[in-house]
Amino acid sequence: MSEKRINNVEKGNYYLVNGLNMYYEIHGAGKPLVLIHGAFGSIKTNFGNLLPAFKETRQVIAVEMQGHGHTADIDRPLSHEQLADDVAGLLRYLNIENADIYGYSLGGDVTIQLALRYPDLVRKIVFSGGPSYHPDGFYTEFLESDKMMKPGKPWKEYYDSIAPNPSDLSIVAQKIKKMTHAWKGVPNVDLKSLNAPALLIIGDSDIVRLDHVVDMFKILGGGVPGDLVGIPNSQLAVLPGTTHASLLKRTHWLLSMIMEFLDAPLPK
Repeated sequence: MSEKRINNVEKGNYYLVNGLNMYYEIHGAGKPLVLIHGAFGSIKTNFGNLLPAFKETRQVIAVEMQGHGHTADIDRPLSHEQLADDVAGLLRYLNIENADIYGYSLGGDVTIQLALRYPDLVRKIVFSGGPSYHPDGFYTEFLESDKMMKPGKPWKEYYDSIAPNPSDLSIVAQKIKKMTHAWKGVPNVDLKSLNAPALLIIGDSDIVRLDHVVDMFKILGGGVPGDLVGIPNSQLAVLPGTTHASLLKRTHWLLSMIMEFLDAPLPK
């Protein structure tokens, strides 16, 4: 497991991977923890409340994907698989041999692909905000809502202030919408093959049905009587009174759950 202190300057860096000039930041030292934001998100808007605590004990590698934050869009469609390939290429460049991955929303989908496509790179995964493995899990209202396919005003204002080409936002929005509607999901057999323990975190008023996330939890080995057979490798948390967006503000809950999960020894 890699615990190297690499380029620990708390400012942004760029790496050219798969034709994408990808922005990333490194904070702290310790076991690597990779942060992957959601659609229309960035390091600051998705992880600004959590990163200060994470970097106290971890080497945090936070990325900004194609067309997001400081990373410019390129002439390439968006897909979960391609975004995972980009993150993997960056981690190889940084000599990260094995890391915990925390993805929010779209970042969680990318995290699943990262664990499937590069299992050697991934130790544990956290998927918060709408954990899903099939499009049927989304509420119909979400898929039909143009509002959910656009960035909120604060996020747009921040994007305009840091993006290399702010005028590309409308193009990125269309790419995100197309990717969302084209997504076919992850086959059960592939999801079941994941070796990395997973923590699924969802708001009780999120964009994905609770029964769908419970099914995902069961596929990952959960939903068993732990007193009889032991605690499963994967875990599920449902945050009360929490929507998809407000989940990002549940800092104390998230930190208590995520750090305990990540710091626990790997199952034998």
